[in-house]
Amino acid sequence: MHRGADQARRRAPLIPDLKLLSGVIMTNFTRWPSITLTIADRERLERLANASMHCSPHTADYLAHEIERARIVESETASEDLVTMGSAVEFRDDVTGRVRRVVLVYPDKADVTAGRISVLTPVGAALIGLSKNQSIDWETPARERRPLTVLSVQQPVVARQVPAADEA
Repeated sequence: MHRGADQARRRAPLIPDLKLLSGVIMTNFTRWPSITLTIADRERLERLANASMHCSPHTADYLAHEIERARIVESETASEDLVTMGSAVEFRDDVTGRVRRVVLVYPDKADVTAGRISVLTPVGAALIGLSKNQSIDWETPARERRPLTVLSVQQPVVARQVPAADEA
């Protein structure tokens, strides 16, 4: 091999070959939009992905890949349109046109009948870190490739700390 070409290849930015990530990650997708995670979400999601590699390897591997490629921000500076844990998200299946409204939660809080989907499901892992009007291709549990678009995001209501009577 030509020495100059070999050096250039070593300096080229590494773009993961998704076919090589544990052999189960979604492959040949055309839409990989930029995503953003808060520091708090990233830390907990990393632990979840690592702990889930044995029971949900496909989704855990995909979630780990999303965490690796995400831009990380402080919670206070995150956009209101960013899908974070606890966000209510309205999204459209771009194949069927069906619109769904869900709340993105950790697995222990998931209840599909109540509209709470786990981040450890294929659609949940695809939604985390997206923003309003972004689209991504994801893979259903039946291995069917589907594009979705985020239509709206509502951040979770965080209880304000009420000062004690002697502080007021």
